[in-house]
Amino acid sequence: MFNWYVALLAISGIIMIALASVKNGQSTASRSLNLIFGAVYLGYAAYLAFLFDGGSYLIFFQAFIVPVMMVVNFFRNRTPRPKLTETQKAWREYQNTAQHS
Repeated sequence: MFNWYVALLAISGIIMIALASVKNGQSTASRSLNLIFGAVYLGYAAYLAFLFDGGSYLIFFQAFIVPVMMVVNFFRNRTPRPKLTETQKAWREYQNTAQHS
């Protein structure tokens, strides 16, 4: 179980660092978070694999929610937004002015 946990941490870190290297479709903040979390996950995996002497440790499978959310966010931001037609733009403008009145 320990080896699987370390491998999943390392894979998650590598994926998040790879997502941070893609510039198109992401904000700077999103790329920075991917890089920071990826480095933390990869660093913790390296610590557990090479420096950890044994003893007791806790496995937090909830930690893998963050990489999944980062990947979902990455692909959601890359999906092109539909262009509004002139009628849709006029309707939105009308709704905005009606709400503020």
